[in-house]
Amino acid sequence: MKQYKKVVLAYSGGLDTSIIIPWLKENYGCEVIAVSADVGQGTELDGLEEKAIKTGASKIYIEDLKKEFVEDFIWPTLKAGAKYENYLLGTSFARPPIAKRLVEIAKKEGADAICHGCTGKGNDQVRFELTIKALAPEMEIIAPWRIWNIKSRDEEIDYAEKHNIPLKITRETNYSKDKNLWHLSHEGLDLEDPANEPKYDKILELGVSPEQAPDKPTYITISFEKGIPVALDGEKLDGVTLIQKLNELGGKNGIGLLDIVENRLVGMKSRGVYETPGGTILYHAHEVLETLTLDKETAHYKALVAQKYAELVYNGQWYTPLREAIDAFVDKTQETVTGDVKLKLYKGNIINAGTTSPYSLYSEDIATFGADEVYNQKDAEGFINLFGLPLKVKAMLDKKNKH
Repeated sequence: MKQYKKVVLAYSGGLDTSIIIPWLKENYGCEVIAVSADVGQGTELDGLEEKAIKTGASKIYIEDLKKEFVEDFIWPTLKAGAKYENYLLGTSFARPPIAKRLVEIAKKEGADAICHGCTGKGNDQVRFELTIKALAPEMEIIAPWRIWNIKSRDEEIDYAEKHNIPLKITRETNYSKDKNLWHLSHEGLDLEDPANEPKYDKILELGVSPEQAPDKPTYITISFEKGIPVALDGEKLDGVTLIQKLNELGGKNGIGLLDIVENRLVGMKSRGVYETPGGTILYHAHEVLETLTLDKETAHYKALVAQKYAELVYNGQWYTPLREAIDAFVDKTQETVTGDVKLKLYKGNIINAGTTSPYSLYSEDIATFGADEVYNQKDAEGFINLFGLPLKVKAMLDKKNKH
């Protein structure tokens, strides 16, 4: 194998990256610099510095990316209304800011290569590497899962035990998880069979199942300015704090559980269970506000754009001209998406409880079933005659041809 002097490793302290440090040193004889990105995974970062150094890293960077993650990646995706197969893209848009910081540190340290612990079956390898190619096209990339002789997570645990590497998981709790400020994903073990109902009582970390949620509803009001959530119940909050508070409120009310079989970029189907309590609330509130503030043609076209935006994010194509161009379109649509959305959270449900906006296009005077002075119902006759003219002409022709 090609030899490297210094490698920067995307390090989470999980199973994959824990064994990669000694594996890199064994196979390349290189210095390993670990980089851990704090995108809101909380206690998962505890003890990382000591563990990285003990397992062979020369140093470790622990970078707080939460603010950048929210403002530069989550908010644009929320404003776009992007969902991939009904999934709110929790892992997908966390990878570009992490890879961006990896590139910055690799350049600073004069590293020969960047290494990641993504498997050859997953989407994350694409997301990391496309970002690296976009920001540092000259940088070498090492992906151990595509070249080593380890074939399973069980064999990874064997390697860790042989090298005395401490792990936080066991063979029985060896779910593949990804946690950040926005979501928590669960894959593997019994979840690999779509016939199995998830063991929510065992796997949930951000909240509870709807059955375990309180019998009393929780009311909240979210305020938006130009498509960005800025306050909760009248209190101005930064993005990180707002999401954290909504995660807590949504989690305790059983909000944001998703069990899907999705189509991975690499071609296979994958079953995953996702917890996105705060994000689910924000998407719902944003969509409700847009029903008031966007005209029909813009709203319908934006839905088409949202689909493409979601595919770009899911496929790791964040740093592309098309994503930037769509952002420009989305930002224009968000100029009037300002207002308050009141919601009722109850046992997994998000129920609308009232929406207001200074830019509302809804007119009670026009829409009313009562008497009004602004709409002449007789005008509808001419509209229907013109709107239905192609149908009428076609029917007349069909009738003529039958004779």
